[in-house]
Amino acid sequence: MVCIAYFYSEFILTYLYKNYTMKNSLLIAAFTFLLPLAVCSQNTNTESQAIHNEVEDDPYVYVNRDLMPKSAAYNVRRSDYFTTQVNVDGAGNNIVGDAGNEPSLAVDPTNTDRIVVGWRQFDNISSNFRQAGYGYSTNGGAAFVFPGPINPGVFRSDPVLDFDGEGNLYYNSLTGNFACDVYKIEDGGVDWAGPFPAHGGDKQWMRMDRTTGIGARNNYSNWNESFTTCAPGYFTRSTDGSETFETCIEIDESPRWGTLAVDANGDLYITGISNNGSGIVVIKSSTAKDPGEAVTWDFVTVVDLDGSLGIGQTINPQGLSGQTWVDVDLSNDNVYVLATIQRFSVSDPADVMFAKSTDGGVSFAAPVRINTDAGTDAYQWFGTMSVAPNGRIDVIWLDTRDAPSGTVDSVLYYSYSEDEGETWTTNEPISEAFDPTIGYPQQNKMGDYFDMISDNDFAHIAWANTLNGGQDVYYTRIAPALLGLDDLSRNSFGARVSPNPFSETTIIEFSVDGDANTRVEVYDILGRKVNTLLDETVSGNQRLSWDGTNAGGSKLNSGLYFVTITSEGNKASLKVILR
Repeated sequence: MVCIAYFYSEFILTYLYKNYTMKNSLLIAAFTFLLPLAVCSQNTNTESQAIHNEVEDDPYVYVNRDLMPKSAAYNVRRSDYFTTQVNVDGAGNNIVGDAGNEPSLAVDPTNTDRIVVGWRQFDNISSNFRQAGYGYSTNGGAAFVFPGPINPGVFRSDPVLDFDGEGNLYYNSLTGNFACDVYKIEDGGVDWAGPFPAHGGDKQWMRMDRTTGIGARNNYSNWNESFTTCAPGYFTRSTDGSETFETCIEIDESPRWGTLAVDANGDLYITGISNNGSGIVVIKSSTAKDPGEAVTWDFVTVVDLDGSLGIGQTINPQGLSGQTWVDVDLSNDNVYVLATIQRFSVSDPADVMFAKSTDGGVSFAAPVRINTDAGTDAYQWFGTMSVAPNGRIDVIWLDTRDAPSGTVDSVLYYSYSEDEGETWTTNEPISEAFDPTIGYPQQNKMGDYFDMISDNDFAHIAWANTLNGGQDVYYTRIAPALLGLDDLSRNSFGARVSPNPFSETTIIEFSVDGDANTRVEVYDILGRKVNTLLDETVSGNQRLSWDGTNAGGSKLNSGLYFVTITSEGNKASLKVILR
């Protein structure tokens, strides 16, 4: 028989469970129809696990990157965001004929100019042999150095990178036998120590404890139990700087294809789709942080995102449509979950769905759709979420809403929330459209995920696209406060600044309707906030002066600056030149 996707059988099961009071005859008829679907669901679930594993197919063949053709790297520079190609040669050029995908990102919390991206490196698209690619930037992502893969000639996949709170860097890498190694850099340099064996399996994820508590520098990772190297366990912890890793243990509900997060108290959260059929779950441990205690699980919460994860869809035929993300607000008990979801309640193949908990993950509110496109035909895939220390929630995804008929041309979109996920900004395109189906390295997918890290000023993104004609890895930095400032029609306050340019003092005038909390802030051309001129409730006509100084009163360098006015969801951005 033709196998109907298991997502739909899960939907029918859920519907019958919620409507168990219907007549027995209807139940019998429904289960008669459901039985083959349930069998099919079980088989498809097994197949979906099998399709997503990393094994060595093609042998390693040495490729001299210096002899490969080159073209100009794809880079974009705007006032509200910029994009830099990462997998480039020593002169910053694109390497024609190679491929990179499935990027992971790490930003040094002690020096945000230090950024590292890891990815699956394919030296030539005629082979699916992959290695542990990485590139680093020491100037905030303006340019990257790609030294070549770690351990050239050794099969490695599924990179996951993270910094601890002290600025030490870790790279978790999957080998061809599903064992994982961790490399690290502890001196702020570029030379890797290791590898340190870390058990493992496909698909692993890793998270460092960046707090200053008893769990500081703890390294946590888990993976799919179907491909574990230390059965029956599929979770491990290191409490000694990632030198050694503890014996693997099981996790309640056996989650796969998800991420981890650590809250301000050092408590650990894990999300994923349950291997036991419960759907998307969140599991919490409050003991994992204590090196002297065994890791135990406080509870499991099923999270309703109105569907299930997609796999093998048109936009990524041999991969996931995205994994499940969990993150926390460090200032409260909020826990957030987001994923690209094949919907139950409508026929939409892929929406970015979000749910929040305000009680530490014990319960979650009803899901919210982040993408606001009309219709149910477009794919919003590789949905990715991160939370800034100030509580801003950033979300990105690839979107086919404007794709020509018969294509899945995709655009990177972005939205954020500053009120704990209650409201979201307008969906903003952050890239040109590209065809994700070209440049496959003998493997019909663009990886299984992107990655993002948020700080109070920026959303940092590692992603892949084909804008240069092949699969390449990119870093994008978005300044949410400046997003869309090139569209001066957003000026809803009648704002103006004069004189402009200025050298001593300029006057900013605007009007606010009614009593409203209003912020007036100044940003430099790199998107960094340099001064706050107003942050209080005001009404009516306003007149502020700015003398070209930063928050500490020091005179700023000459150049272009942006004055932003934000009030009750409205925003205006003005360009100002200081001489």
